[in-house]
Amino acid sequence: MLKEIEVQEALKLLLDVPVKLDMEPVAIGEALGRVAAEGVMAAMPLPPFDRSPFDGYALRGEDVASATREGPVTLAVRQEIPAGHLPKEAVGPGQAAKILTGAPIPPGADAVVKFEDTEFTETSVTFFSPAAPGTNIVRAGEDIPEGTEIVPQGGLIEPAVMGLLAAQGLKRVNAWRRPLVSVINTGSELAEPGRPLPPGMIYNSSMFTLRGYLEKMGAGFRDGGIVGDDEAAIAERVRAELAEADMVVTTGGASVGDYDCAMAAAERAGADILFWKIRIRPGGSLLAYTLGGKLVLALSGNPGAAVLGLLLLGAPCVKKRRGLAEVMPEECMVRLARDMKKSSPRARVMRGSLSIRDGEAFFFENAGQGGGDISSLVGCDLLAVIPAGSPPLAAGTCVKAYRVFK
Repeated sequence: MLKEIEVQEALKLLLDVPVKLDMEPVAIGEALGRVAAEGVMAAMPLPPFDRSPFDGYALRGEDVASATREGPVTLAVRQEIPAGHLPKEAVGPGQAAKILTGAPIPPGADAVVKFEDTEFTETSVTFFSPAAPGTNIVRAGEDIPEGTEIVPQGGLIEPAVMGLLAAQGLKRVNAWRRPLVSVINTGSELAEPGRPLPPGMIYNSSMFTLRGYLEKMGAGFRDGGIVGDDEAAIAERVRAELAEADMVVTTGGASVGDYDCAMAAAERAGADILFWKIRIRPGGSLLAYTLGGKLVLALSGNPGAAVLGLLLLGAPCVKKRRGLAEVMPEECMVRLARDMKKSSPRARVMRGSLSIRDGEAFFFENAGQGGGDISSLVGCDLLAVIPAGSPPLAAGTCVKAYRVFK
């Protein structure tokens, strides 16, 4: 069994676990945050025809080539073209067409002049300056040419992608089914919120914290309930949840105390152990195994440490089960905004926020970095990694960091 391994080695083992993806049609209006199961190509250009970006007059540029304030040119207005209507006829020499925003450019016209730059009556329009061919015309395919890939397989369907799909006339898109992740909290000290707290017990906060993070990652959530410190009961609950969910996350019992049952429960269930513990703190007390081909992450019982384990190792696993093409966390280099006064015999992951100042990225450490602390996760969008063996570090020192949810 692999024990005390590096984060990158642990990630490779987790991402090597095979995943079966299921495709389903999803209405465009409900596709936000889903992942495309197949690439979608533009079947028509966007816009689908040359159109006017303004209210004005469509004309032939050569007819007003000599127009000046002192020598204006007047053309006959032969038609009006509202948006959503086709031109009735071509624009010929000496003619113009009144045109509204979004309307198709009529045959023969090669320029548009805004209303406010002309003087007009119902039957004529006067121009006071030239209009070169191509002026104020939005060409067909200027936004999206025909054949352009709108979203690749494994691409995230964002708001703009929803709009592009709808602009192609699509009502549905094939997306990967959201993975369902069950969370089981273990520990005889846990009580459900909303009830009087018995002496010596604590409310189960991890269920709700992890639920929020999992749903923000794009996973479906299943409440696996609370199980006491009993390896047989934990093994039975994990097996039951795996029958319904695509992945299971447990909290508690992942260390080496007398009441830490995660390893014993995994062995009792007949699991294939991937690794136990990673070389980072907090969050390093973590057990990973597969059972029936599905992944189980046994995280720390400390709420803050459990979230760090989920963000560092669980998030890429969820992304893979969503079908995303890119699953690894986004790395960046940042400067410490403040002195870090503690030495780091082991690698440490710090919760904080990213700030850009004078073109440089800075990491601001949040208060409360203990494994049991939840408050430091409020407003946390960056996890900075302090290398093992580091002495106290001065403000301005560069360190590696991971973007949360990027």
